[in-house]
Amino acid sequence: MPHFSPLSSPSFQPSCELCREAGGVLVFQAAQWRVIRAEDAAFPAFYRVVWRAHVAEWSDLTLAEQASLMGAVGAVERVLRDALAPTKINLASLGNVVPHLHWHVIARFDWDSRFPAPVWAAPVREVAPVPAARLRTPLPELDARVARAVAALAPAA
Repeated sequence: MPHFSPLSSPSFQPSCELCREAGGVLVFQAAQWRVIRAEDAAFPAFYRVVWRAHVAEWSDLTLAEQASLMGAVGAVERVLRDALAPTKINLASLGNVVPHLHWHVIARFDWDSRFPAPVWAAPVREVAPVPAARLRTPLPELDARVARAVAALAPAA
């Protein structure tokens, strides 16, 4: 398992949780971004691609940095589609609660507790067995596949 190390830069904000902490299960860390899996029992295939430097907005990045970040987002999405065959992939970059640039990449299924509403909506059904058990690829294998896919894009930090 990769080891999280905060970015040592003038942009580091001690009050920002995504500057201080990985933000979930660290899957891969590159020089400019990292991929984590959110620990959300209702949505086990919920990944985030987090820009390592503290910036709040997409337009804070250069075009090359945007391309690098979206390359990682796309790689995560392709792995989730291939490994899980979800009903839909949700992509979002909100940052209202944590104003540190990051993208959500979430595999959604027609059986999940909130589908077709957003993951932040109220649940509309109970899910049994638990969502992680319903995935056709176990989480450790899924994490490994995501790590291999994004590692091909950038050397580890």
